[in-house]
Amino acid sequence: MDALLTRRSLIGAGLLIPVVTLPGCATGLGGLGLEDAIRRLLTISSQRAFAGLLQENGFFADELTRIPLPPQLGGSGVTAALSGLLGVGMVQDRLLRLVNAAAANAAEAAAPVVYASIRTMSISDAVSIVRGGPTAATGFLQRSMGNAILNALFPGVGNALRLMDNAILSRAIQAGTGINFAGLQQHVATSAAEAIYRAIGREEAAIRANPSLVNDPVLAGIFGVLGR
Repeated sequence: MDALLTRRSLIGAGLLIPVVTLPGCATGLGGLGLEDAIRRLLTISSQRAFAGLLQENGFFADELTRIPLPPQLGGSGVTAALSGLLGVGMVQDRLLRLVNAAAANAAEAAAPVVYASIRTMSISDAVSIVRGGPTAATGFLQRSMGNAILNALFPGVGNALRLMDNAILSRAIQAGTGINFAGLQQHVATSAAEAIYRAIGREEAAIRANPSLVNDPVLAGIFGVLGR
């Protein structure tokens, strides 16, 4: 183990101190308290990510998280299929806003699933995650969760698509684009899940680079030490 993360160096940095554990977490801090730090990092990163995504136009307004149209509705094929219905640019813009609004509506159901996973996940190598790249914890979370976010998003995406601007969606699907409702639902849910992880990763990277962004002494201590 690098001397920077030895017990002696952490004691010297004042990091081995009692801290308030997250709700639902085990009270033991595993000696170095690194598991608790990872959970704190992921919880705060997720909260910041969802705060942005759940705002009006949260997915659409952010290039990092914007949900693209599937190729059948956003490429050259849509031009021939829909040019007779409405202006192609108008159709694509409305569809793009529709799928992003559907993602935002469904994302609220994903947030508690993420928080619960963070509280309960088993962290086998906390040191490597703490010392990893700017999104190491987010990557670990994504691997740990598997399809949990996608499964949480899928029903809400379908409900939202059925309710939002159903006329334009139905016309697009019926216009010979080669995509059906189930395919569009899967595309939006999968893309939204990936976007959520990208948003969490961005927040993690920002906190690692500047721990003072958040008022958390554990994160400021551990990642401040690593940044020296």
